[in-house]
Amino acid sequence: MSLKAEIISIGSELVSGQSLDTNSRWLSQELGALGIATAFHTTIGDDLDDNVAVFRAAADRADLVLTTGGLGPTQDDLTRDALARAAGVGLREDPDSLAAIAALFARRHRTMAERNRVQALFPEGAEPLPNAIGTAPGIWMRVGRGMFACMPGVPSEMRLMFTDQVVHRLRGLGWIERIFVHRKISLFGRGESDVEADALDLTARGHVPEIGITVHDATISFRIRGEGSTVDEAWRQTDEAVALIRLRFGPLVLGEGTTDVADALVAELARAGATLATAESCTGGLVAHLITAIPNVSPYYPGGVVSYSNQAKTELLDVPAELIQTHGAVSPEVAVAMAQGARRRFNADVAVSATGIAGPGGGTPDKPVGLVYLGLATRDTAESRRLEMGPEQPRDVIQSRSSKQALNWVRLTLQGWPDKAAALESS
Repeated sequence: MSLKAEIISIGSELVSGQSLDTNSRWLSQELGALGIATAFHTTIGDDLDDNVAVFRAAADRADLVLTTGGLGPTQDDLTRDALARAAGVGLREDPDSLAAIAALFARRHRTMAERNRVQALFPEGAEPLPNAIGTAPGIWMRVGRGMFACMPGVPSEMRLMFTDQVVHRLRGLGWIERIFVHRKISLFGRGESDVEADALDLTARGHVPEIGITVHDATISFRIRGEGSTVDEAWRQTDEAVALIRLRFGPLVLGEGTTDVADALVAELARAGATLATAESCTGGLVAHLITAIPNVSPYYPGGVVSYSNQAKTELLDVPAELIQTHGAVSPEVAVAMAQGARRRFNADVAVSATGIAGPGGGTPDKPVGLVYLGLATRDTAESRRLEMGPEQPRDVIQSRSSKQALNWVRLTLQGWPDKAAALESS
């Protein structure tokens, strides 16, 4: 069966550009995983006549119509009225939905406004879709060719309603015959063309499962799509490919899913029971920001220093002034001294530093824009690395890639350290 789906996003804030529609993308991905192709994306403002016209058009050209938004209690929430007009029916109040809305207000110790009663109104012949975490129930109703599932615009409410209420109804219609799963394995440390050259057999057209490569901010991802009659079968189809990617690319592999360099680093810090300190100049605190964006990192990150000026380097990190005078702030010697100073200041197991020229000005023939030195210090060793990203790169790209290179260097260093938890268990 070849089904067509249409996704309609409702709200004047969307068509005006004031808010970004993330619901359509998420729903398209979810439908794709269920084997249902999305043929149309429509965005519409809060105008009743326009909504009715869009609903009627969707009812003629799509088998499944998913709408988000317009189910609130205010006067510009028009989905229920527009759907009733498109179907040529009136509205009725559903007692169970009204009771559920009132109960939610009671649990939150709030008084339900009289206006909220409109959220319990449904087109004649429609089935309510319960909302477990919000006041707006959804609507399940056939209009012409299309089966409509109208859901709230709040992403958390919409996603839960789709997963808990809509999917099993689609199964009941016999519309879900094949299941698709998507897995993402992220890598860092080599260029996209180099990685792809070692994966031509995996990304070849017709390979089962289907594997593609994407890149974002220097992180390379293998995207693997498995297919089966059940989730388990579809997942199993991807297992061999995932294992092969991990084996072939070894230390480059950061992890699966949304894992990026910072996530993988924090996982290594936790495994090794190690602490990390940072010292930053050209990256301006971005290394620290990436680390502290990861939940539960406090035991492993005591802190860092943004030593943007030479004075800050000497006063906060004990970098000798004569070292800066002799070699310059952007030098391997200063990068090492910064890392050593941060490690001592925070009594950390390892420290990483970054000093460079992020541009767009400030470069010289000897030290062009895009030149960055990283330093890494442990309790026993200290060393530096030179990065050259090119003067054509924008400032934010130089800062971002330098920061991720710094984090990745620490990650790779920690991979050679013993597992503290395992050592404690065996002692």
